[in-house]
Amino acid sequence: MRRGQASFEEDSQKQPAVGHWKPLMPSKGSKEEPETGCQDAGGVDETQSTEQLNVSRLRSSSVEIREKGSEFLKEELHKAQKELKLKDKECERLSKVREQLEQELEELTASLFEIDMLQAEVTALKTLVITSTPSSPNRELHPQLQSPSKAVFRKGHGRNKSTSSAMFSAASQNVTPEPVSHECKEVDSILFAEFQAWKESPTLDKSCSFLDRIYREDVGPCLDFTKQELSELVRVAVEQNTLTIEPVASQTLPVMKVSAEECGGPNGFRSQIVTKCALSGLPRTCKHRIMLGDSGNYYYISPSCRARITAVCNFFTYIRYIQQGLVRQDVELMYWEVMRLRREMSLAKLGFYPNDM
Repeated sequence: MRRGQASFEEDSQKQPAVGHWKPLMPSKGSKEEPETGCQDAGGVDETQSTEQLNVSRLRSSSVEIREKGSEFLKEELHKAQKELKLKDKECERLSKVREQLEQELEELTASLFEIDMLQAEVTALKTLVITSTPSSPNRELHPQLQSPSKAVFRKGHGRNKSTSSAMFSAASQNVTPEPVSHECKEVDSILFAEFQAWKESPTLDKSCSFLDRIYREDVGPCLDFTKQELSELVRVAVEQNTLTIEPVASQTLPVMKVSAEECGGPNGFRSQIVTKCALSGLPRTCKHRIMLGDSGNYYYISPSCRARITAVCNFFTYIRYIQQGLVRQDVELMYWEVMRLRREMSLAKLGFYPNDM
C-alpha cells in the first residue's frame, strides 16, 4: 500500500491535474521592467531640456553683459576724449598767455632800456653844456668851430656816440661821463670780423672766437685777484648775473676789534670802513661790499677791486642786451661800444678807477 501510494503521488506531481489554470499575464517581475524603462527615458529628456534651458540662459546673460560692458567702455572713452579736448584747449590758452606775457616783458625791457639810454644821453648833454663856456667853447656843441671833415663825421654819429659813451658810465656806474675827446680811431679788421660773426648769432658761450679773445685778454686778467678761490666765485657770479654790489652803510657803529679774516670774509660787520679787502687781502678803505648769489654772505672790497668787477659787469650787460635784440644800432657803433668797454676793463685791471669809487 505504501508503495502504491508513493507512486501515485509521484505521478500526480509529474502530470498536471486536469482543469488546472495556467497564468496568462506575466509575472510581477515582468510587469515592473517595462515600467522602469519608460520612467528612465522620461527622466533623461527632462534633464536634457533643463540643461539646454540653462545654456540658453547663460548665453543670453553673457550677451547682455557684453553689451552693457561695451556701452560702459564707449561712455568712458567719450568722457576721456572730452577731457583731452578740454586739456588741449587749456594748454592752448596757457600757451597764448605765456606768449603774450613774454611779448609784454620784451616790450617792457626794451622800454626800460630806451629810458636808460635817454637818461644817459641827458646826463651826457648836461655835461657837455656845463663844460662849454664862452672863453672855452665846447667844440662838440659848436660844429662850426670844427674842421669840415670832423664836422661831417660828427653829423652822422653825434647822437649815438653820446648815448653809448654815457650809457654804462653814467647809468650803470653812476659816474659822470668824461667830455668827449678828439681821438682818432681805426677799425681792426680781425676784431671787427670776429664781432660781426658773433653778431650774426650772438651767444654767451665763451668758446666762440669773439668771447674767447676777450676772456683771455680782458675778463680773465681783470678778475684775477690775489685770493684765487674767491676770484673764481666772483667770475662765475658775474657770468651768471648773480653778483650784487652795494655801498657800506654810512652810519658808524661802536668800534669793535675784529680779526683780519672777519674783516675781509663773509660777515655783516659795519663797524669800520677801513678794513681788509677780501679780494686783494690788503687793508684798504672799503666803501662797498659784494654778495654772490643769494648766499647772504658779504665780502668787503676796495675801490680798485670794485672798479674791475664793475667794468666786467658792464661788458656782460651790454653783450646781453645785444643778444636779446635790445640794441638797435649800426654794427660799427656796437663794435666801438664793445671796444670802449674793453678799454675800461684794461684800465681797471691796471689800477685806474674814478675818484668816487
